[in-house]
Amino acid sequence: MTSVEVLQPPRTLPAHPLFERMLREPGFADVSAQDFESYSAQPGPTVLFFSEDPARYRETLDLAVILPEIARAFPGRFRAGVLLPKAARALAVRFGVRRWPALVILRDGEYVGAIEGLRNWDEYVAETAYLLAAPATRPPSIGIAVKSAGHDDRSHCS
Repeated sequence: MTSVEVLQPPRTLPAHPLFERMLREPGFADVSAQDFESYSAQPGPTVLFFSEDPARYRETLDLAVILPEIARAFPGRFRAGVLLPKAARALAVRFGVRRWPALVILRDGEYVGAIEGLRNWDEYVAETAYLLAAPATRPPSIGIAVKSAGHDDRSHCS
């Protein structure tokens, strides 16, 4: 009987060199929709980069450069997960992401907050510091108005 070597397909690298560079940074991980739960549930704070196709949202490349700088400004304070566009789109609704690109901060798998869109450096530093110290909260949802059948819009409370 001959043994057969099972070859694993090589990991497909992100389409853009800035994503590749970011994923080579210490403490950064490529997080897919399939391994999101186990990655995000690890103890401590996690900053997740919700990326989008750079051809559609050029700011995505800016944040791919900025996030490693944020990590250097807060050494050892969080682990960073990179959700490439397909995974980011699959999880965006869960965290109420409405503007791309976005950083979503979790602690012990629980939602803490998000920084959406491109910001000035001082805003990133202030928001990151605030969110790393903030308690977990309920993630925002994409709002959908809900009405109860048979009721009007006036309050029935006195």
